[in-house]
Amino acid sequence: MALYDLKELLSNNTYPGRGIVIGKSADGQKALIAYFIMGRSENSRNRIFERFEGGMRTKAFDESKLSDPSLIIYNPYLTAKGGNIDIITNGDQTNTIFDKINECEHNYGFEEACKIREFEPDAPNFTPRISGVLNYNFAQNDFTYKMSILKSANGRGESCRRFFYNYLSTENGIGHFIHTYKCDGNPIPSFYGEPEEVELPNTAKELADIVWQNLNNDNKVSLFVREVPLNGAEPTEIIINKNN
Repeated sequence: MALYDLKELLSNNTYPGRGIVIGKSADGQKALIAYFIMGRSENSRNRIFERFEGGMRTKAFDESKLSDPSLIIYNPYLTAKGGNIDIITNGDQTNTIFDKINECEHNYGFEEACKIREFEPDAPNFTPRISGVLNYNFAQNDFTYKMSILKSANGRGESCRRFFYNYLSTENGIGHFIHTYKCDGNPIPSFYGEPEEVELPNTAKELADIVWQNLNNDNKVSLFVREVPLNGAEPTEIIINKNN
């Protein structure tokens, strides 16, 4: 049994910010990924997710209301190495990780990319950069994954702390959830501690329902869920945009 209930973590927190969930389906047949964004300002709420070949982007829902694209327009998801690696993040570090993974012959491109990035320059919040990467081994019907968070040193913007978490063995129905903020506030307190171990369902549809239905209705903006069959079959994806 997982340590935390994803429904409760979401429903009891009005503002986790942006969040990543990665893990294995309950039947052990699929990898599951979820990424959501929330917003308190008009600029942050004025967004949708849009799929493109090889990835997914954020986009302004109403271009006339877009005031500052620097930290809200990016590619949260990219696939690399011919579909054998998925990258999911909350900012433009997705592209940094993608580039490093393609440059490196060894398996440390993720860490090297994160070492040259830091938290977002949005004082006083200093929003953490959260990232995940999945490495698929379809020949063995399995995968491994890594997660990271780059955050300020207890709100001190002059120092960055980088934390990495490796999941080299996966468990049926177990995933990990990391989000940018611990809760709402002013300034907003950064997430702290290890990624939260949560129970996962069988399908992308079930996971999408859990996440979307339990996110705060005023602050939720968009959700992306990806289900990757470990036998190499075609993935299933779901995008939900509040601005529809």
